[in-house]
Amino acid sequence: MADFSGTVPLIELRGISQTFGENKVLDNLDLTIYREEALAIIGPSGTGKSTILRIIAGLHVPDSGEIYVDGKQRLGLVGDVEDPITIGMVFQQAALFDSLTVEENVGFLLYQNSQLPRRKIRELVNEKLEMVGLPGIGDRFPAQLSGGMRKRVSFARAIVTNQTHPKDSPEVILYDEPTAGLDPIASTVIEDLIRQLQSAEGGCSSYVMVTHQDSTIRRTADRIVFMHQGKAKWEGTVDEIDTTDNPWVRQFASGSVDGPIKVAR
Repeated sequence: MADFSGTVPLIELRGISQTFGENKVLDNLDLTIYREEALAIIGPSGTGKSTILRIIAGLHVPDSGEIYVDGKQRLGLVGDVEDPITIGMVFQQAALFDSLTVEENVGFLLYQNSQLPRRKIRELVNEKLEMVGLPGIGDRFPAQLSGGMRKRVSFARAIVTNQTHPKDSPEVILYDEPTAGLDPIASTVIEDLIRQLQSAEGGCSSYVMVTHQDSTIRRTADRIVFMHQGKAKWEGTVDEIDTTDNPWVRQFASGSVDGPIKVAR
């Protein structure tokens, strides 16, 4: 695992707690994310993993705790404050607008918020579609695409930026279950693409991913945080999943119903 000691974290959560009704989803959680890092957050369903992504993205304010983005404390939601870096997010179900074409979906924020001419936006959109392996589909609608293609369109939307404002380029992408519901071959395509975008010019070198899928964990993560009952129970590398004695990770990796993770029978 890379040594990040002495470097300023890209994102830092300190003492984050969140309760929904009577369910304590996050319990005094500390989490640190560094530049050029591929972090996977794993664990059983209902342990607050997607809530962590929404908090990092600035879409939700926790009950308590502090959030730092590139060393600056964030107070409020993403629309209330301006983070020192841009954070992109890929939602679990792709979250495309059914009534818009692929081009309009990918370029949505540019069409809404920039002064760029439509011709330039189309060029930027086509560039990102080609980067995710989908050239020439800008005139299609989401209903005409497979599940894997819709995922890739959502990736293109997350990384498309206004080149006249370089600071708007995302420095971190948040992936929420990027391979959920895909067959093994489509999952491999997505996993390869995530790694390619990390190293490609115009991509994004840092990402945080929530996933349950074993192949996605092993092929896309450098560091892993295991969550259970709102707490980080373990942290390590992909290789250490198979060698750790941590009982939560051992049970999760093996799929056993016996262990500290209680399941309904």
